[in-house]
Amino acid sequence: LGTLGCLAPELLAKFGGVQFGEPVWFKAGAQIFSEDGLNYLGQSGLIHAKSILAILACQVVLMGAVEAYRAGNGAPGGFGEGLDSLHPGEAFDPLGLADDPETFAELKVKEIKN
Repeated sequence: LGTLGCLAPELLAKFGGVQFGEPVWFKAGAQIFSEDGLNYLGQSGLIHAKSILAILACQVVLMGAVEAYRAGNGAPGGFGEGLDSLHPGEAFDPLGLADDPETFAELKVKEIKN
């Protein structure tokens, strides 16, 4: 999805005739420092991001909540309590990589080193 999000605006601007403020993915974030701020989809009323501090605060709060949930501390307000764990070796192990405890321990070490 990240690759699609990087390539789609650039390809749409080049071949589809769609106008973006800055279609190149590594330059798009700099639009927030322009006088008009960052207008998503060219609509100032949709989401108008003008303050880098507000975006930073939202990013810290939202990513903090996601990371707290991922780390097993639960989501703020007890959201999602009683659900299965989402890390490999528990409910989410579609390839069966955690079936052998010794191999699973080795894979965890390799992932951390990676």
